[in-house]
Amino acid sequence: MKRFVVFALALVPLVLLFSQQPPAGRGGRGPAPAQAKPEDLAALKAKSEQIEAIVRELRAKKADATLIGDVEVYAKAGRFLIEFPELFGTQAAIDHSMTVLDHGIERAKQLQAGTSLWVDGNSRLYAYYSEMDGSVQPYHVSLPANYDPAKPTRLYVWMHGRQNNTTESEFIYSFERPRAPGNAPVADQGQIQLDLFGRINSAGWHWGGEADVFEAIAAVKKRFKIDDKRILLRGFSMGGEGAWHIALHYPDRFAAAEIGAGTWSSRTQVDKTLTDWQLATLNIWEHMEQWALNAFNLPLAGHDGDNDTQTPTVPVAPPGSKNRGQLESSLKARAQLEKEGFAAEGEPDNLHMKGTPDIFLISQNTGHGTSPLVRRRLDAFLKEWGDRGQVSPDHIRFLTYTTRYNQDYWVSVEGLGVLYERGDIDATRADGGKAYEIRTNNISRLVLRETEHAKTIRIDGQDLKVKAGPEITLAKTGAVWKLDKKGPLSGLHKTHALQGPIDDAFLDPFLLVRPTGKPWNDAVNQQALRTMARFDRLWAKFFRGHPYVKDDRDVTEADFAKYHVVLFGDPGSNKWIAKINGKLPVKWTKETVTLGTQSYSAKDSFPALVYPNPLQPSKYVVINTGLTIIDREYNGDYGMAQMGDYAIVKAKEGSDLPDITVTGLFDLNWQLKK
Repeated sequence: MKRFVVFALALVPLVLLFSQQPPAGRGGRGPAPAQAKPEDLAALKAKSEQIEAIVRELRAKKADATLIGDVEVYAKAGRFLIEFPELFGTQAAIDHSMTVLDHGIERAKQLQAGTSLWVDGNSRLYAYYSEMDGSVQPYHVSLPANYDPAKPTRLYVWMHGRQNNTTESEFIYSFERPRAPGNAPVADQGQIQLDLFGRINSAGWHWGGEADVFEAIAAVKKRFKIDDKRILLRGFSMGGEGAWHIALHYPDRFAAAEIGAGTWSSRTQVDKTLTDWQLATLNIWEHMEQWALNAFNLPLAGHDGDNDTQTPTVPVAPPGSKNRGQLESSLKARAQLEKEGFAAEGEPDNLHMKGTPDIFLISQNTGHGTSPLVRRRLDAFLKEWGDRGQVSPDHIRFLTYTTRYNQDYWVSVEGLGVLYERGDIDATRADGGKAYEIRTNNISRLVLRETEHAKTIRIDGQDLKVKAGPEITLAKTGAVWKLDKKGPLSGLHKTHALQGPIDDAFLDPFLLVRPTGKPWNDAVNQQALRTMARFDRLWAKFFRGHPYVKDDRDVTEADFAKYHVVLFGDPGSNKWIAKINGKLPVKWTKETVTLGTQSYSAKDSFPALVYPNPLQPSKYVVINTGLTIIDREYNGDYGMAQMGDYAIVKAKEGSDLPDITVTGLFDLNWQLKK
């Protein structure tokens, strides 16, 4: 199995190093990248190989795997620069890479000698091995001056702004040679700060970037004693965009969220050619203001400067109106909370949303940044909620448009009446958790936890007597709610992390499976191989780790239990496609591919789809596609899906991608819609 692993070192705190997007605006790409000379690349190769040789020796001697990762990250930093030299932004970046790899060699020699000096000090660069793809990803940790390793400590999680060319090498170098932060540093409240790498830009902190947030937090918790109830999320600019996404999709993971700026897309207003299924799936990741209700149980501070001239929420304001820049994101979130019934109180630049813990601040006479006054207010906000810590609430307001993002404390939405339409819940528990009052909309299946004292549940006007226990499952048929004592719903149905669309499969660990047999139709097989190679290349370049890959003959039952499997080829060339052929909602023979009532020639047409794996129903199987977004959106703010749950595609000679003949979404039972 192909595997790339990366880790980072630990040195000096850089609180807001990546807080600003470049002056060029949303693209920020600037001049052409510097060209590394052949001798530069040769030197990088030699240094990387020197580190790799020591890593192999350390593994053979059974050295600590975590510390090996802290060394191997340097080799990976060099290796990926050799593979993608176009990501060198400047000559300085080339020079920096030499310094970084020299430090990596020094670190490797330390571990050879049985020492690891980099684990000392208040600024430390570390790394972790990602479960997503096996890659090693760097992160930075800053310790407070009075850090006590015996005492649980609060954690601030920082999501950086746009950094198109901040590869692993530049990320590491930035903490070895810190510069003054762009804004006033956050106040020291005795917290550890985690600076995320985010796999560079990672399509606006989605997919690999989303995984990086939670995998890096888990990595920090393995090294330090972190107070689980006092983890606070922070981000600005592109990091603000990512923080809106993470905070509102995971409202029970953090004690509070400080979110600055952030651009949101609204393609529905600028692209009138979108299909019904595209309009539906836009509700997953793009229309984040629609998720604002999830700040009801998450203390959230939205802010930006009143003179921000960065690219605002798309589409831009009409001619003659003021460009509010990325202040738009917090203005729209605040407006949505007002629509939900929470009035704004206070001064225009310092508003509290009545009935919630949320505040919205504006830095006066400030561009894309934070004024000293607002910084003090934000510090006070973070201290207040960090001191309080998380407490499981007795009143929950929560909404979702997909069962992928379905949990808020003791409530989980396991089924929606209509997927990608708003489903919401207003749930209150009283009398020490004995009595529950619940109102729902567009929810068909619900799991309640922390129900050890439950006796009665009133849901949508219906009274249910229940037996106390760790959790209670409720299912709705028609207009009637009933207790479901059977546990997880059997049979094919869309549920949490098994609801599509295709791109959803790449939020969890996945394995690409290469065909090795004789194809039914060579044009189809060659197109599938080109598509696979493209996805491998783009994921590596922009998500900073080559995916796991195996030949079909080497795949085991354990792989099906661990991964979503992504099968390429046809039933002739890929043994696993052959095994599940006939168990998918598409008929595939040597002559034809049939979807519903439509048939296509199998000489050049073939299916691309996601489906619960017939060989392991708790995981996906994906056929003949990786992420369906276009190339440039790997490094952009959002990725617009080009396929839904399924597609029939047609081989296109000389192209990495086939033409899409038809695509759409399956129904709630994973069948074609009638």
